Amino acid sequence: MTLFGLLFFVLASCYFFTVYSSPRAFHLRNMDSFIRAVEQVEDSNHGLSPLSLVRALRRTAGHDDVMTIHYLGALNNLTDAEVLETAIVNASSFSFFDKAIHHFVTNYGEERGVVLAPDGTTIALAPLLLGIESGLKARTEGTPAEGVFALTLGRTLGLSFLSLKDFPPSFRLGPNGCWDSVDHPKLFKLSRPPTLATDAVINGGMDGAILGTDLGSLPASEEPPALSGVLKGYYSFVLREGRGLDAVTRHISPRRREISRSILEPLGLHSQVMETLALVWRLEKTEWIAFDPGVATAVKDGLEAFVHKYWDCPQIIPRCQWRAKAHQGTPIPLSIPLQFLYVHHTYEPSSPCLTFPNCSRDMRAMQRFHQEDRGWEDIGYSFVVGSDGYVYEGRGWKHLGRHTRGHNAIGYGVSIIGNYTATLPSRHAADLLRHRLVRCAVDGGWLAANFTIQGHRQAVNYTSCPGDALFSEIRGWEHFGE
Repeated sequence: MTLFGLLFFVLASCYFFTVYSSPRAFHLRNMDSFIRAVEQVEDSNHGLSPLSLVRALRRTAGHDDVMTIHYLGALNNLTDAEVLETAIVNASSFSFFDKAIHHFVTNYGEERGVVLAPDGTTIALAPLLLGIESGLKARTEGTPAEGVFALTLGRTLGLSFLSLKDFPPSFRLGPNGCWDSVDHPKLFKLSRPPTLATDAVINGGMDGAILGTDLGSLPASEEPPALSGVLKGYYSFVLREGRGLDAVTRHISPRRREISRSILEPLGLHSQVMETLALVWRLEKTEWIAFDPGVATAVKDGLEAFVHKYWDCPQIIPRCQWRAKAHQGTPIPLSIPLQFLYVHHTYEPSSPCLTFPNCSRDMRAMQRFHQEDRGWEDIGYSFVVGSDGYVYEGRGWKHLGRHTRGHNAIGYGVSIIGNYTATLPSRHAADLLRHRLVRCAVDGGWLAANFTIQGHRQAVNYTSCPGDALFSEIRGWEHFGE
């Protein structure tokens, strides 16, 4: 049989397989469904290399811009075997993979080509897979990985900064959005008009940079893991009770901000973005306008906003993501910047939460207690820190909370989920509050630079909150005031 005859046979067979055997779960837009679809292709095609698979997925999504080809090669230069493998993948799961990977935003603000990860964050698959392909290509060829930053973040950031250079830097990035359902996600709606660099695109870019770098640095003697294994190891993990992220040394998604910073910041972000833009314009035969000071300034200002929002600040899970009920009444605006930050523990729930579903459940339980039992308008805290690596939005930066009687108008109330009377929260959870959230608040203008940290008990004399152990700990923190 000729190659083309074999291809026709494969396509027909896989079409039958797709129509009659595709699991209904693949219609959900979450990372678990994507990984299962990848596993199905791997199980049906033993010997299919991870590099051939990600190349096939790139072909499916139509990622053939000149910069991608420059770094990863054109897909029309594949060998006969790779063409066959690509046909198998495209035929068997084309519809699912096409919808899952092809990124765009509709006129109604729906972002497609994104999936919900188990940790509650949203990921654009295109930059993730480009980073992985770059790492696998380098590992296969025995050469240093090239273009990881340009493919995953550099091009998108640079073009987003320039396309919106007349807007304030913070409006050249984002936004985030919310899913119609976190249990059965099908539609992701953005909170405002999009930039080229939505939060999901940046999350996928950071993850692609991390995994691409990891794969590119594998020893030559070590076989690269299957694509599904790479994704499972990074997104599907179990945190140990008691230590949480403190016990994790490998790279996993809740640590994407700190890990991507450690990898990318030493490269010199400004020079990397400028070089990426120069390459784009050269490849597209467009005049390079580096001599225009407006380009360098737009990149500089944009990168300052990027570093603040995605590296200095922790990832904050929005209210809609943990399925908060609406505020009852009209929220009262705060007069910022505030002078105090009051530290709490929840006491009940008494155990640290280690997963997005559990932390979200705890947030809903506290909101229900505050609204129904205490008669408050909303959950009392400004923010709540989980042991899953994330901060959860309560009343947020702008609105008056109900956390520290007599002091709500002059300070934010931040609680760590758990009872810290006799034990301490994980070091990672404490650092999210002590370093990341505090720096984010000061640099964002929400908290005064000379702010004071106090425990709840210092402002209200009838409580032992935030627990003896945690209170003893915060007494050694910067900005603590008696």
